[in-house]
Amino acid sequence: MWYRFYPYIYFNNLTLSGNSMGFGFNLAFIFIVCPLAMIIALLWLISRKKIFGILLLVGFLGLCSLIALSALMEFINARKVLTRQDIYGEYVIDRPMFKGKQADWQYDHFKLELTPQNKFNFYLLDNGKVIKAYNGNISFNNNYTSPRLGIQPDSPVHHIISGNPTLYRGKFSYYYVFESAKFGNVFFKKGKWKPIE
Repeated sequence: MWYRFYPYIYFNNLTLSGNSMGFGFNLAFIFIVCPLAMIIALLWLISRKKIFGILLLVGFLGLCSLIALSALMEFINARKVLTRQDIYGEYVIDRPMFKGKQADWQYDHFKLELTPQNKFNFYLLDNGKVIKAYNGNISFNNNYTSPRLGIQPDSPVHHIISGNPTLYRGKFSYYYVFESAKFGNVFFKKGKWKPIE
């Protein structure tokens, strides 16, 4: 599985989000926090003791801090939402994902292009020159936050593009992972091909 090779993605799915303050938080707020706050407020109004006022203030500030923290976590963990227009373009091997000779070799030999005409072109390269192209059609499944890419390659099929890629989104970027029978996971990010310096 892909998470064996890139554990950050797997564990990143376990992080907190705005949904962490869901049903349980609402129950606690309605049945514990609100009644407790009302009791402390009544005690403060009746007795006018500072301790109850301080407890009320601390509780209010704590609740505001919890809501602010939840909003901050939601912002930090928000993932880029893509449109079809974002997806169209050229893709190259994501060399920083797994630095080394294999990634450099893949970068020098493969490039992918997704066109607005819902076509894809997968290129085999030699020193930046296209020596062979594999073509086909693309489709989108819009039942997700960002459209899922499906590919239908023409025959013959290269082993990298034999199946649909998986989209992984970060806060500001995204990449596709193709599963290759020969190379394992192959990572593509959007960008123009340039010679490695």
